[in-house]
Amino acid sequence: MPKPSVLYVIIPCYNEESVLPVTAPVFLEVIRGMMEKGLISDKSRIMFVNDGSKDRTWEIICDLAKQDSHYIGIAQSRNRGHQNAVLAGLMEAKDRCDITISIDCDGQDDPNAMEEMVMRYHEGYDIVYGVRSRRDSDSFFKRFTAESFYHLLSWMGVEVVFNHADYRLLSNRVLNELQGFREVNIYLRGMIPLIGFRSTEVAYERHERIAGKSHYPLKKMLGLAFDGITSLSIKPIRMIATLGVLVSCLSVVLIIWSVIQFFIGNTVPGWASLCAIVCMIGGIQLISLGVIGEYIGKIYLETKARPRYIISERTQEQETEP
Repeated sequence: MPKPSVLYVIIPCYNEESVLPVTAPVFLEVIRGMMEKGLISDKSRIMFVNDGSKDRTWEIICDLAKQDSHYIGIAQSRNRGHQNAVLAGLMEAKDRCDITISIDCDGQDDPNAMEEMVMRYHEGYDIVYGVRSRRDSDSFFKRFTAESFYHLLSWMGVEVVFNHADYRLLSNRVLNELQGFREVNIYLRGMIPLIGFRSTEVAYERHERIAGKSHYPLKKMLGLAFDGITSLSIKPIRMIATLGVLVSCLSVVLIIWSVIQFFIGNTVPGWASLCAIVCMIGGIQLISLGVIGEYIGKIYLETKARPRYIISERTQEQETEP
């Protein structure tokens, strides 16, 4: 039997007052089960990361920490988004544990898969990805767009794990390497594979949300998808360059055709064709400028090197620990 490891379960929370009282005992039951089997140490903790919630989420986290020492929590000074909240928890736990598992608090990701993840870690894997075995709980639209997005990322040259979100185990040495990634535009699903080390997958079933409403509407999902592409791939810029070359070649052909038509006397005044060409080229230029502007904006944010998260509060146990 391997030596019990110190596990920190990182759970980002944003306005989850209706969910936390239901899922927190479930997470605690899972880690206690692993403690009894000798897989993890009694020093293991469940760390809630309050991402600037506007409801009673932080109060509930503090109450949980008072009820059981295995619950701890940190609070960001303001809402910074899911990816920054996960990163804050990982970096806070880095020097306190052997492994971390990040999971959302809504109960959709099966907590029982954590035990198999820990077992894979003891087999020598530094990264264990939680991968959905099927998407029956998703609507056709969400399933189609999600799977299309994974295929698009792969086509863009981004190394991603198909049907994997942010449910994963990371060893301490992976966390130490992740600390060296200093970019402000964070997309952990694409950053983790760049670290390398030995990795594997654990399949699980995703369920319906236990309570409350999803905080990831279509707008946020599209924003995350666009961040993932522009943060990890320059292929859109290359596509623009290729499109520019093709349009230029087409323009040369049209110019030659226009000159020939002029000399043979077939020219006919036509504003419709002219407007169509101008609108097409104008649209291509605006789209191209938008994509280039997105990259320039990201460069602008990166040069400022602002902190990716600011922790304003910790639960009592966190404050008294060295």
